[in-house]
Amino acid sequence: MKKFIKFLVSFFLLSSYLGAEEVKVFEFTEQELNSLKVKKIRGANAKTQYSLGSNENGSFLKAVANNSASGLGKEIIIDLNKTPFLNITWKVEKDLRGINERSKKGHDYAARVFVVKKTGATPLSNRAMNYVFSSNEDVNVSHPSPYTKKSIDFVLATTKDSFNEWVTVKVNVKKHFKEFHDLDVNKINGVAIMADTDNSKLSSVAYYQNINFSSN
Repeated sequence: MKKFIKFLVSFFLLSSYLGAEEVKVFEFTEQELNSLKVKKIRGANAKTQYSLGSNENGSFLKAVANNSASGLGKEIIIDLNKTPFLNITWKVEKDLRGINERSKKGHDYAARVFVVKKTGATPLSNRAMNYVFSSNEDVNVSHPSPYTKKSIDFVLATTKDSFNEWVTVKVNVKKHFKEFHDLDVNKINGVAIMADTDNSKLSSVAYYQNINFSSN
């Protein structure tokens, strides 16, 4: 549990404050990709491979995980009183059907976005919402991470409904921190992207585009 929390908190130290009606979290440019914090999960055989591409809707990030696990983190403070809604456009091209995502051996996702609130001086005090593109669960299903109850997995999309197609989802992060962590959160401290298959030893391919916070 400790190494999992430490992995999350390593991304999320106090940084700049942003509080507009819409806040774009990731630009998905070469300059940004080189500046993001890359963190490999301890014990994983390799890092997930991230690369850039573009389509008619702009730039995107491609994540290829092959028995690997690493995340890309950005230090950013979001005012949830002004922009409580997280919006994600993403797609899973190769999923992880058949694993038990609620177990430690199957706790892998082709695509996930972490939102973290720093709640104390130590890594173990922090709380996270882990928004996932599941390969097995239904939309709106939620459960604590098998590694720590301080991180909640919440399914925003599933390949059972949307396989190899772009999906745009919206979620009220402020509401979720109250519902799942009993915290009245005004600001969050960071956001991270991760694709991981180190527990299941499988492989996945996913894409991210247009990740932002909005007022409605």
